[in-house]
This record gives sequence, structure tokens and C-alpha cells, in this order.
Amino acid sequence: MAGRSYKTEAIVLRSFRLGEADRVLHLYTLDRGRVGAVAKGIRRTKSRFGARLEPLSHVQTILHQGRGELQTVTAVDLVRSHRAAREDPYRLGVGLVGLEAMLRLYSEQEANERAFSALARFLDLLDDSPTRAPARPSLDPLALAFQLKLLWLSGYLPHLGSCTECGSEGPVVGYSPRSGGAVCRTCAADALTLSPAGITAIDGLLRRPLAEAGAVPLSERSAREALSVITAWYEFHGGFRLRTLSA
Repeated sequence: MAGRSYKTEAIVLRSFRLGEADRVLHLYTLDRGRVGAVAKGIRRTKSRFGARLEPLSHVQTILHQGRGELQTVTAVDLVRSHRAAREDPYRLGVGLVGLEAMLRLYSEQEANERAFSALARFLDLLDDSPTRAPARPSLDPLALAFQLKLLWLSGYLPHLGSCTECGSEGPVVGYSPRSGGAVCRTCAADALTLSPAGITAIDGLLRRPLAEAGAVPLSERSAREALSVITAWYEFHGGFRLRTLSA
């Protein structure tokens, strides 16, 4: 057994019931990327894992690779519980957007240290971020910035400085998922409309560190425009929608 077990940091992306006492977990691990695992007996009152394996939790875990697709959790220690974020409805909503984005964009068992570090940093910042209720978590600056940076780390960086269709230096007035960037008025027939403030906001969210996302000038309109660019990429290039973005 020891030869097929390994120790790694992991962040719990999703958890759902299996049978009467177990849970299936989607984990993003530092050493192997995304993995599926079973936490046996976790739903029993005396479980030694219990609250350590809730979504958002950052843990040090030992996983055992058996013959099936799902690995088995054999030990867990908390690194950061992120309880503060989990117990606040608004911040939990922001966190779940980030977790689902990670789940859909990084679906393979392939280590990506930069992506793991970005996720851990996102959750650390979330603990101390302000509650903006009754605002939509999907329009939160941290949620938008994190998703844009995940797209960047996935090999996608929207080109904003000039028209991606004809090369014109501007002004750009929209975003084309097909061409992967901003477009001028002449080339904007099938593009999403973007205001100058929206383009500036998206550029700021991309360029600034995650910790400075809240300092980016962001009106409700520019936040919605940033979200429309993100969702357009998901749908056009990834073929999916995030359920949490409709909340």
C-alpha cells in the first residue's frame, strides 16, 4: 500500500455524497492536478476527517491510488480551513465561482504549480475580502480577476490594445470570442459590445495582482462586461457554462 500512496497539498473543489457515510471529492492537488477521491466514513459523527474536507479547504493529505479511477483519502491535516469565507453567504458565493472555474478549466491529472498557487492565493484573499451583499458574487472584482488569470494561465490572454481582426489601433468597441480579443467598429458585427471603461477594467483586472483586484475602477456595467467576456470564452472555446455564474 505504501508504494501506491503519496502526500500532497490539495484544495477541495467539490464534494458529494456516496452511499450512507462516504463522500466523493474533487481535489486540485499540487503534485498531480485534479484528482477524484473517496473519503470513507466522512459523514459519520465521529469521522476524523469531518470538516477538514469541506469545499474551499486547503489541506495536506495522503492519497492512495487503487485500481479504480477514484483514489482514497487516508490522512488529512488542515493548512487553511477558509472557515471565514465559507460561513459568509456572499464570500462563499464568490469562492464557489472560483472553484467551479478551476474544476472546468483544469480537468486533467497534470500538475500545474502556478494554477495551484493562484487558487490558494484566491482563497487566502477571499477570507479577508469585504461582503458586498446584496451584490451578485459573480460580479465581484476578486471573482472576475481570478477567472481572467486562470484563462491567462490556460494559455489564453485577450488582446485588448488593437483590433484582432484588421490590426487597427482603435478605438476598439467590442470583444470577439472567435478572434480572441477586441475589435474595432468596422469588425464588430458579431462581437460583444464593450465600453471604454469596460476595456480598461478588464485590462486592469488582468494586469494587477489578485490582491489589488478591489482597487480596479469597476462600475456595475464594466463588471458585467468583464463577466460577458469570460462567459463568452467559456462557451466558445470550452463548450461549457458555469452554473455558479447564474447565481
